[in-house]
Amino acid sequence: MPTLNAGIQVRERHTKHWAPAFKKLRRLKVQKVKLPDFREEDNMSELTPDQIRSRMKEQGILPPRSWMERPITISATGAVFEPYVPPEGDGKLSSLTLGGAKQSMEFLSKKSKSMLAVRKIRSFEDNFSPSTFAEEAQDIYIKAHKALAEKDYDTLHQCVTELCFPLMTDDLKLCTTRWQFLKSLEPPRVVHARCTDIINKENIFSQVTVRFHTQQTLAVYDRFGRLLYGSEVIAKDVVEYVVFEKHLANSYGLWRIHEKIIPDWMPVREPGRKTYVQQKPEVETEPVADSAVAATSNEQSAAVA
Repeated sequence: MPTLNAGIQVRERHTKHWAPAFKKLRRLKVQKVKLPDFREEDNMSELTPDQIRSRMKEQGILPPRSWMERPITISATGAVFEPYVPPEGDGKLSSLTLGGAKQSMEFLSKKSKSMLAVRKIRSFEDNFSPSTFAEEAQDIYIKAHKALAEKDYDTLHQCVTELCFPLMTDDLKLCTTRWQFLKSLEPPRVVHARCTDIINKENIFSQVTVRFHTQQTLAVYDRFGRLLYGSEVIAKDVVEYVVFEKHLANSYGLWRIHEKIIPDWMPVREPGRKTYVQQKPEVETEPVADSAVAATSNEQSAAVA
């Protein structure tokens, strides 16, 4: 109802609060909450594409794609391409003998493809040289085996590829390894080099095989401290062909151990002596016979007396 104030008609609102200072807080005191519709998934089949699009846009959901894309990183290959075949009797035949001369001739005949691969590597690394890389590969080899013995897996990942890492660590999870590099009997040398591309022509990987003839000590202990394999005192001469790989297309790529070539003519290695839990023998116990004897009449009379 309008009222008269000093002869002036004033219209009043009876719905307005008397304290307008807290108007914003009173508005926020009651909020409308949209409750979820649990039957919405059942009704999605009945909606039109435009209704589905508007509902997803309202909820801030991106529309699904007809294909699935997942980012992948190919940092290493899954095998050795064109693996090097070590000559039989390597490390035992001298170059002055007939067998050693044949090995030298076979090595020269296969050197042409390796030289083309080295030229390809030099297109990415200007300072690459097979003679200097052999020394670098030996440092990587020693660093990787020391990290394996110390179970330093962060350093080991920098020295070996994703293919080689499980091959080196799976059998030694519950073991203690003592490994020591003593000396090189022959200087390491590059015997094989290959390059290949994956997916496209610019994604190039390189693999270089290095021959090591070294003297090492190796001892493997089980979790109970018992010796499984080798010895910490007896040194052995080891001839190995180790494949090193690098992702040449990656500017931050590293030379890492990829795999170790084991020829078919190599004798089978002596297996380690594993420790098992000894089963307790089952002792059959004979049933104890009843030793009680019926009392005689004289004994019964004596007991009564």
